[in-house]
Amino acid sequence: MKILITSTIFLIFILTGCSQKEPIKLETLPNISKAKVKKVTLEEVDGFYEDDLNLAFNTFKKDCKRAKRFELFKNVCQKADTVLNASQFFSENFTAYELHNTNGTNTGVITGYYEPLLNGSRTKSEKYKYPIYKTPKDMVIIDLSAAYPELKKYRLRGKLVDGKIIAYDDRKALTKRDDLEPIVYVDDEIDLFFLQIQGSGKVKLDTGETINVGYANQNGHKYKGIGKLLLKEGVLKGYGASMQGIKAYLVDNPQRIQEVFNKNRSYIFFTERKATATGALGTELTAGRNLAVDRRYVPLGMPVFINTKNSVTKENINRLMVAADVGGAIKGEIRADFFYGSGEKAALYAGGMKEAGKLTILVPNK
Repeated sequence: MKILITSTIFLIFILTGCSQKEPIKLETLPNISKAKVKKVTLEEVDGFYEDDLNLAFNTFKKDCKRAKRFELFKNVCQKADTVLNASQFFSENFTAYELHNTNGTNTGVITGYYEPLLNGSRTKSEKYKYPIYKTPKDMVIIDLSAAYPELKKYRLRGKLVDGKIIAYDDRKALTKRDDLEPIVYVDDEIDLFFLQIQGSGKVKLDTGETINVGYANQNGHKYKGIGKLLLKEGVLKGYGASMQGIKAYLVDNPQRIQEVFNKNRSYIFFTERKATATGALGTELTAGRNLAVDRRYVPLGMPVFINTKNSVTKENINRLMVAADVGGAIKGEIRADFFYGSGEKAALYAGGMKEAGKLTILVPNK
């Protein structure tokens, strides 16, 4: 009897031992992503075939106008022009890879952005006194790729002083200058600050005309989020850590506005455009279908399936999107900024968006 019990226990141990899950096998995609990835089927991607793939397909074809210049997308963009079935197109022409962090986890942070509307004028006045600047003429941009090919994705921004290139002015210094060329002047310095974070927007002028302004350049200083700093101070209690909460706090504490803003030394310069919000890929952004990403891990033009949720409605977002933009705060393997479009609802959804999420990239088959 003792032998039988022992044998039974040994058999259970063998069976349960064999049924334990094997470690996830991660691989790399050289020249595509620096992230570790796990190859998956589209059936394994939560919500893939429940999504409106026709909308995703239309966005992909729109972004192919610029993405096709990249060797990775050249062939598949040509195929997109002759295909009618979106589901079949993605199923037959792509392989799905789930992104993972360096520690092996597959969850990151998803935030949101939108296209704000500001009020402004071509003429400076007591009401309209906060400038949206063009790229300064004295800013020098140095490309080191000829001497150092490994630095081809990096640019140095500075200015020439006494025969030497020094770091370009930070936010505090720029706000004190009066020799920069403005596009327009706006009536709210807080809205102007958040326009720089969003990267593009509209300005309704006092003449009734509405113009588009988009990202032109940056001063070379690293972006630092003021929300995290204010949270650390503990001053956002009762306000919330959303964009709306930060704005409300600054309105109630106007004496701190410049001090808080100057903690983010990064400064964005703009250009006037005919087109509405345009991403780093060079195409007009599609609300709900375009993402800003860290291009070290997700190439521009790449279809990306996102699993996250809306911070306000709490509804799940399982959607195929296209990477078409970048951002100073968008850094990391599983990190993306969801473009919500324009309007009050877009501002509400984007302002409070900071959710856990997964990213699965669809890599074109050769």
